[in-house]
Amino acid sequence: MRVLIDKYIPFLQGIVDRFAEVLYLEPEDFTSAVVHDSDALIIRTRTTCNAALLAGSRVQFIATATIGTDHIDLNYCRTHNISVVSCPGCNAKAVCEYVMEAVREIDYSRPISLGIVGAGHVGGKLAKMAMDNNFHVVINDPPRHLNGDVTACDIITFHTPLTHDGDHPTYHLCDAKFLSCCKPGALIINAARGGVVDEHALLASGHPFIIDTWEDEPNINPEVLNRSLLASMHIAGYSILGKRNASQMSLDALCKHFALPALSLADEQLPQGDNAPGWLRRISDQLKAAPGQFEQLRKNYKLR
Repeated sequence: MRVLIDKYIPFLQGIVDRFAEVLYLEPEDFTSAVVHDSDALIIRTRTTCNAALLAGSRVQFIATATIGTDHIDLNYCRTHNISVVSCPGCNAKAVCEYVMEAVREIDYSRPISLGIVGAGHVGGKLAKMAMDNNFHVVINDPPRHLNGDVTACDIITFHTPLTHDGDHPTYHLCDAKFLSCCKPGALIINAARGGVVDEHALLASGHPFIIDTWEDEPNINPEVLNRSLLASMHIAGYSILGKRNASQMSLDALCKHFALPALSLADEQLPQGDNAPGWLRRISDQLKAAPGQFEQLRKNYKLR
């Protein structure tokens, strides 16, 4: 068995090697030629899995150590008997902490109403965290029959997957029409997926905003970056606990699929990042000073 693993997924090194030939690759090294003779992939959002990558290969299993799957052509995988698993909820706590840090940095001096779009693993946990901190919380999640009017809130934060079809597509959910209905001056936070927010509409709206996930990553819009109150390089969910959860969930799914013995992660010690007060502003300053290094900054981000 041959397994390809993104080298930036921590804790997995040396584990699967007991049962398979394993290559640890840069995201850009997942090419059709390399994938062709492989049975399984463990990836992040930086690897697009579609026909161009997978056609003619013997891949039968893909684990993405992330919440979302919008970088994977699920229809192609389904019709070609490729099992796909993700890691929902793995980094929910870290994303909630990111949003709360963002709000603290803005330093509101009055009671705050927080509108949460998406009440899944992250949104549900964030709602509790915010209420524990005396926020007034409004939740909107039509698939879960939660239809609170978030447009009247001081802050609106998005925590949905990126979908293009179905009854409730989320692509450009935050568009010009949505923004025109929002309370004047409402702060928009996107720590979900880049395409959930229409960045051109956001710029035109005049609303202040904080961005962690971007359209066209890693080629981010410089005007969006410059006008953001705070910005980061898609690291809202980057914590040691979140990464460890995702790695173990990916490993568990791999073992189940290939009927391997249960495997535990390596006891790898990672350097702890800067999580002292003001950490998000420091990250933002770093990105704004070197926007062309978005991907490198993300790869080398020390987990908080």
